[in-house]
Amino acid sequence: MDLPKNRFKAALKEGRHQVGFWNTIAGPIVPEALAAHGFDWIVVDTEHTTTEAFQVHASLQAIAAYPEVSAVVRPVSNDPAYIKRYLDMGAQTLMIPFVQSVEEAEAAVTAMRYPPRGIRGMAGGTRASRYGMVKDYMTRAEEELCLIVQVETVDAMEHLEDIAQVDGVDAVFIGPADLSGSMGHPGNQAHPDVVAAIEDGFSRLKKIGVPSGILTLNEDFARRLMDLGSGFTAIGTDISSMMRDVGAVKGRLAK
Repeated sequence: MDLPKNRFKAALKEGRHQVGFWNTIAGPIVPEALAAHGFDWIVVDTEHTTTEAFQVHASLQAIAAYPEVSAVVRPVSNDPAYIKRYLDMGAQTLMIPFVQSVEEAEAAVTAMRYPPRGIRGMAGGTRASRYGMVKDYMTRAEEELCLIVQVETVDAMEHLEDIAQVDGVDAVFIGPADLSGSMGHPGNQAHPDVVAAIEDGFSRLKKIGVPSGILTLNEDFARRLMDLGSGFTAIGTDISSMMRDVGAVKGRLAK
């Protein structure tokens, strides 16, 4: 059996924009339903959710029923133990939060790679290797793994190019919420200074040829960032969509 292809990574390399959605509700049903919509990528988030590591496995299986949809897993932190577990579960693309420096980006790369280039622990019978059926998995896994690092503070933005160009980093996700707090405007992602910083970041990443991404619920801003060269744009979250739609129905019926 051949090594599974990473469609998300291939699209980044080809410069094809990908539209995504955020899964924050624990369990496989919601990510499966989102995949049915045909998004290019879906984030299974464990940083700001109740989703535990063992639940990620089922979510990956649910999304896999839709081969055109790529799963992206966000660990709770830049922790090699979690990175190892999600890779063994078959996640091919990881989004690592709160990467502040070149050293932290390098640590994430090292956790993604098998020795001698990294520290990822070796296990033969995992979902990642199709339970041992991909015979050359440990020597070739790196070919299809994709690492996204999140840059989301003023300090990290000052080192954006250096972080983005670390060998093994495939893309940079600019985190607008944390960036707004770091800039003194917590929760106000639409503040002109925050918007300007994000747009500047996208322009800088485009200049050095590193794919950029973001999550924004503002459709106009999403289109603006696409124009600036966004490689992967998430346009919503499951919980925000549910709350908006439920609130709208309640509002209509309460009149």
